[in-house]
Amino acid sequence: MGELSALDLAAALGHEEVIVLNDREAGLQGVIAIHDSTFGPGVGGTRMRVYPSFDAAVTDALRLSRAMTYKATMVEMPYGGAKGVIVGDPGRDKTRAVLMTYAKAVDRLGGRFFTGCDMGIEPRDLMVMRRHTKHLSHANEDSPVDTSYLAGLGVFEGIAAAAAILGRELRGLIVAIQGVGAVGYQVARLLAEHGAHVVVADPDPGRTRRANLMLEAQVVEPEAIYDVDADVFSPNATGGILNDDTIPRLKAHAVVGGANEQLLEPRHGEALHARNILWAPDYVVNAGGLLSLLYETKQADEAGVEERVRLIGPRLADIWHRANEEDTTPGVVADRIVEERLALGKRAKTESMRRTKYED
Repeated sequence: MGELSALDLAAALGHEEVIVLNDREAGLQGVIAIHDSTFGPGVGGTRMRVYPSFDAAVTDALRLSRAMTYKATMVEMPYGGAKGVIVGDPGRDKTRAVLMTYAKAVDRLGGRFFTGCDMGIEPRDLMVMRRHTKHLSHANEDSPVDTSYLAGLGVFEGIAAAAAILGRELRGLIVAIQGVGAVGYQVARLLAEHGAHVVVADPDPGRTRRANLMLEAQVVEPEAIYDVDADVFSPNATGGILNDDTIPRLKAHAVVGGANEQLLEPRHGEALHARNILWAPDYVVNAGGLLSLLYETKQADEAGVEERVRLIGPRLADIWHRANEEDTTPGVVADRIVEERLALGKRAKTESMRRTKYED
């Protein structure tokens, strides 16, 4: 798919709607991609970052929105997948005009897209946006639910499940963590509390300094994290980091992290399998943040949400067991589970529409 244009990629991935945003007066350039609404409206964060081209920004939105569909379907939530992208440097280009114009675009979709924070978009930005749309998630700064903690907890449970398969306890387990931002730090903290030895890397020296001071984490340079002699490699930053260059360097026996779209290409799942490296499909392990919507929409209390997040470990263990029995990759098994559920959902939705039309 790497050679496909953004338009061809949208068709290949089965997107329902792709909206290009271009308001020169406001300084807004971006895209909203709605992948699937079989089980409900599309949900997904909005990110703001610099891209090498607008085509690259669209491609990012397309891939991430598909991942949101698969994530929501895997954890059986009543949502589909979507993603918003604003092109620009959040430190320089993120003005009130940009945020307000983007929020109005979200509102015009009439509830087909609910969005929240992602890279470059913070809770305070949602406070600006909420004046122009109600279709926001995690816009309440007073919520007792910490989405970063829940996302980190999901990764932690995934690492614990991997350790069990490797025949290891968490105490003494060596985990190399790439990225110690909001989620990665929570992963590091939980692991440290359970006696694991944590090695961290992040381009932001303030983040690694915090992990070193608060958690006694070992710090290495960002590029050196792939070479750490670890039991588990945990990517919690950007995507595409499992590729032809990095996979041969990994010394870890498992890869479990919260970063989206970790495989640069699907074939890199096969490359990990060929090296007998256990990989946790990213949309399975990083569903903790999405599950927090159960509290926000009053479908579960705090304890209920955390209980659902802790099911990520057993779910991964089942996927790994099936993959081992079939001698295939965990990604193939996870995708098949999701695609079977989507196919059943689409058939049920079509039948329901047919009955409604007949009754009318």
